[in-house]
Amino acid sequence: MQTRTVEWFIERALFLCAAVSVFTTVGIIGVLAFETAAFLREVPLLSFLFGTEWTPLFANKQFGVLPLVAGTVLVSAIAMVVALPMGLLSAIYLSEYAPSRVRRIVKPVIEVLAGIPTVVYGYFALQFVTPLLQQFFPTLSGFNALSPGIVMGLMILPLVSSLSEDAMQAVPRGLREGAYALGATRMQTSLQVVVPAALSGITAAFILAVSRAVGETMIVAIAAGQQPRLTANPFVPIETMTAYIVQVSLGDTPHGTIEYRTIFAVGMLLFLMTFSLNLVSNWLRDRFREEYA
Repeated sequence: MQTRTVEWFIERALFLCAAVSVFTTVGIIGVLAFETAAFLREVPLLSFLFGTEWTPLFANKQFGVLPLVAGTVLVSAIAMVVALPMGLLSAIYLSEYAPSRVRRIVKPVIEVLAGIPTVVYGYFALQFVTPLLQQFFPTLSGFNALSPGIVMGLMILPLVSSLSEDAMQAVPRGLREGAYALGATRMQTSLQVVVPAALSGITAAFILAVSRAVGETMIVAIAAGQQPRLTANPFVPIETMTAYIVQVSLGDTPHGTIEYRTIFAVGMLLFLMTFSLNLVSNWLRDRFREEYA
């Protein structure tokens, strides 16, 4: 009887621990949905999604979110250009070329990058990377999209490298041995056998990295500027969705006003973007597991 009572309490405790994350997610979605609905009662949805001017804090208020989306996409794209090739190449090296002793040393060193606070990355982009780039691009503004994009790519590189390497390690050894038996070199085996076999897992890693870049806050808040503009020029100041949320959340905007509710509308849009990316990533990861289960 005592054992059953203990098991009952353990089961309930475990259920509560699992339910905390579910209830937290439901609460976040509820708050975002409630405030976003209040915002959309005053601003038409099409004007919000497709407007090209974002000036909710000015006297002439415009609520077109496209400049914030464009800034977010621009910085994330630069980060992907940096992180995806470097992360994939480092994963190929660790999985197919590096001796086990080198792998045990190099992989933790790469993953140290993920443990550095993002505010440090932000000031690194502003104080070091931007002045360095200005020596090559004199027209580069002090606040720009290029510098935080590059630094963000370095920050998410461990995510791409680690997950891609795990996907390649899960490829059956027989595929490699079959390729070697047919006379393939190590590079041919890596690029033409292992990478295609692990493609769904690698793609899932890429999408998770994109989701991480889209939701990054401090790097862009510090180094990208706070000028929402609809542009694809990485040399000028821009503002991302997360940076705008930080700007309004500082406490200067009165609670309950339409300006205040813009952060929830932007947050809901950001949530839907990252949630969609995570769904795609999970689908690809499940497909990857089924192929090699």
